Amino acid sequence: MRISAGDSASDRLIPVHRMRPGDHAFVSYDDDEIRWDVLTAFTRLGLARGERVIVFPRPGLSEEEVLARLDFPNRTTATARIRGQLVLSSMRRLISPDPAFTADRQWSRLREETTQAVAEGYTGLRAFIDMHWVPDLGADVHTMMHRESNAHELFKGRPYSEICAYDRRWFAPEVLTAMAEAHPRNLLEQLGALHTERAPDGALRFIGEADAATKQPFLTTLELALVQGAAAGRLVLDLSRLHFLSVGCATGLLTLVQEANGLSRVEVRGDLVQLRTLQRLGAASISRLTLSEVTRPC
Repeated sequence: MRISAGDSASDRLIPVHRMRPGDHAFVSYDDDEIRWDVLTAFTRLGLARGERVIVFPRPGLSEEEVLARLDFPNRTTATARIRGQLVLSSMRRLISPDPAFTADRQWSRLREETTQAVAEGYTGLRAFIDMHWVPDLGADVHTMMHRESNAHELFKGRPYSEICAYDRRWFAPEVLTAMAEAHPRNLLEQLGALHTERAPDGALRFIGEADAATKQPFLTTLELALVQGAAAGRLVLDLSRLHFLSVGCATGLLTLVQEANGLSRVEVRGDLVQLRTLQRLGAASISRLTLSEVTRPC
């Protein structure tokens, strides 16, 4: 069975690896090293997909420092920088010659940059924007919030994606809460993290990474869910927003489902790669187990 993934509020939280054209994502941080991790992953994925990547780093950082961070441990991004696929910019430079920020000016310029990237043969444009540009330009926070809450047309039907990174040490909690709600996508703050939540239909959803580092919490959460699901006789597990499912975690899942008592049906939703992994590990031999493929827009 195939299931199409929706774009509802319940689909808001994703790992950075799941970013796609048209996504407008919020992420917050209070650790500069974590910020670099998300930026590096976002940049390299965009370059690998043939997109142009524009990075608007925190004002005051030198280009040399930004490139050194993105290049570690190799020089692939330096090559992209030379040929123009990777661009380091600033909000001040983007809106120039206008001295003051307005949402209309920024939207217009980003539309122009997207059109130009496609005209030059790139598959699209993605931008990482550190929101410290707000105090740097002396911009009004409410003007920025209006931009963030009304930017839908910038993304609709366009090969453009954007991460807005907010420093929790500078922005007020109420601003952070409002901006997380305003963005259609929220990113896991850390690479390698595992998050679980209940979907509106009751499915237990795993988001992030199910690998050696997160295997124990993955299996513990799963075991508890199987016990709780026994009362209803069925359980739905959604793996479709995992960036990575290790063989060890997949094997553990099948073992727990096989040994579960009181459950007549367990449905596992996942993408094609995840389901093939489960099939190769013997999913077909578990009579109570049903696999459903979740398809997402490219």
